[in-house]
Amino acid sequence: MTIDQTDRELLALLQEDATQSYAVLGQAVGLSAGAAHERVRKLRAAGVIRRTTIEVDPAALGNGVLAYVLLDTDAWMGDAPTVEALKGIAAVEEAHIIAGPASVLVKVRTGSTEALQATLRALHQVDGVTSTQTVVVLESFFERPPAVM
Repeated sequence: MTIDQTDRELLALLQEDATQSYAVLGQAVGLSAGAAHERVRKLRAAGVIRRTTIEVDPAALGNGVLAYVLLDTDAWMGDAPTVEALKGIAAVEEAHIIAGPASVLVKVRTGSTEALQATLRALHQVDGVTSTQTVVVLESFFERPPAVM
């Protein structure tokens, strides 16, 4: 699927507020409500829009500790058992195979440093993990969705 400027504008508007009506979206990009709906439907069908969700403030839910953890391993970590093991650790928000000083990078959110320590223990129990290096975030300047413009 080729994404044109109108699609990019629709995506940007949806990233700001996915509850906007197709009439509002269409008006913003110079389309009818029906045409805006069809464009969004095609973006979903092509997998450009993966899901529609809300953004929740993790600190408001008691998960104010953010850390990035590098996992050193003695085996390839991209196989299904490893992925499922990482998915099974509730505090792990993201997991990425990386090139660089480690094999895997995970993003972790917890409610306390004690909970972070428990998460690190759980990460050490994943088959193949030999050590971890953790960077705790003190303050986040901003987080943003992927740029579409």
